[in-house]
Amino acid sequence: MGWMGFDFVVIDCEHGPMDYETAEHMIRAAELSETTAILRIGLNEQQHIQRYMDAGAAGVMIPLINNAADGKAVVDAVKYPPMGKRGAFAGRNARFGLQDMAEYIKESNEETFVSLQIETPEGIENAEEIIATENADAIFLGPGDLSVNFGIPGQTMSDQVVDSIQDLHERITASGKHTGTLGVTVEETLFWHERGIKWIVSSAPKFMQAGAADYLAGVRDPLGL
Repeated sequence: MGWMGFDFVVIDCEHGPMDYETAEHMIRAAELSETTAILRIGLNEQQHIQRYMDAGAAGVMIPLINNAADGKAVVDAVKYPPMGKRGAFAGRNARFGLQDMAEYIKESNEETFVSLQIETPEGIENAEEIIATENADAIFLGPGDLSVNFGIPGQTMSDQVVDSIQDLHERITASGKHTGTLGVTVEETLFWHERGIKWIVSSAPKFMQAGAADYLAGVRDPLGL
């Protein structure tokens, strides 16, 4: 994905099987192509998030943020004091101690990316306090989980999901933060981009499926398949 020209990759440690060691190898691969590696981590616990950060992640997406306390916990796990509560460690990001510790802490607090995911009715209800989370950079709106929670699973472009994302996007923008969402197809990506959402995540399996489908459609008739 990095060599293809994408600005970033999201390594999905929420739904994927990757452990800390595998994630570190994937981060290294992203770094080789100068691609920013963001990790989606399912468990919002400091020691859990911190290990992925120490493996070299440039930032995190944390799902199922339902209130201000959830959001603050993410920031505390990613940022060093005084911005957060992350334990100090001169690991890969600090060149294993070759970088001055004070310089590294300052740089890390300035550069690490924090995205909080709103994808439940409780999260929507508490959206204002989540959006107000200090030192969070973006709020990601998950259309898949929203559709499930609305009782219309898979209908990610239904009026109810679209209207909810649009309303939250306007509130997020007013707060000075960035909005993220999913754009699995070209049409979905352009739809949300035209409405002002600039951080759009897609799906590597969907890219593979689309490419395979195009290939099969192109060869079946000529080959008599």
